[in-house]
Amino acid sequence: MVAIIPSTSIITPRHVAVIMDANGRWAAARGLSRAHGHRAGTERIREVIKAFADNNVEYLTLFALSTENWRRPRREITSLMRILSRTINKEVHPLNDAGIRLRYIGKLDVLEPTLRRRIEDAVLLTKQNTKMTVCIAFNYGGRAEVVDAVRRIVDDGLTPEQITEQTIEGYLYTDDLPDPDLIIRTGGDQRLSNFLIWQAAYAEYYSTPTYWPDFGEADIEAALTEFSKRIRKFGGLSSHNKSSDSGENAN
Repeated sequence: MVAIIPSTSIITPRHVAVIMDANGRWAAARGLSRAHGHRAGTERIREVIKAFADNNVEYLTLFALSTENWRRPRREITSLMRILSRTINKEVHPLNDAGIRLRYIGKLDVLEPTLRRRIEDAVLLTKQNTKMTVCIAFNYGGRAEVVDAVRRIVDDGLTPEQITEQTIEGYLYTDDLPDPDLIIRTGGDQRLSNFLIWQAAYAEYYSTPTYWPDFGEADIEAALTEFSKRIRKFGGLSSHNKSSDSGENAN
């Protein structure tokens, strides 16, 4: 069991988002197929959810499949769909019993009907839970999300004067979620990969070389500890840097 980091020593992010990367590299390093890597990655999810919940994170968003991932070989995509379907069947009731609310962001329409119903049923089953919200981003793309929001705004007949940042946020897939405070990427790469590009405007970013199937308690503690050291200014000045009439550049 992961130890809860005392609140006196760490500032806990309310919303953590994770780009679950490097399943394929994990498998290749062991001489296994990419499908083995994806299965190992899904087996990591329940432990990671529990670890973040034990550290009082209220919202956790997991990036499972991007809209761009459809360019991968058909065999790999088919395997991913099977793995997701099996994972839902296996995990939804334990997660529900643990008080986890499941949310889905992405485009459901291209998924095969049985998988789509399983996702919808899992969301419905857990909708009243309050321990933690876990949001699965599957067939998700940040640009596609913004395009969808704009289309819905146009369909609703809003005038330009009615459109504000808050208006757009209300049309995003994440309209009922707070923006992420911390975005973690496993596997060592240093990019967002079209993930929550609107919502991540002021998120703190943390990259770890650990491959997703190996991502565990020590990695979570390191990420949360690093977050607690960050000074979040949101475009302003931190309290110890403020000075009146200093003439300093706003850097």
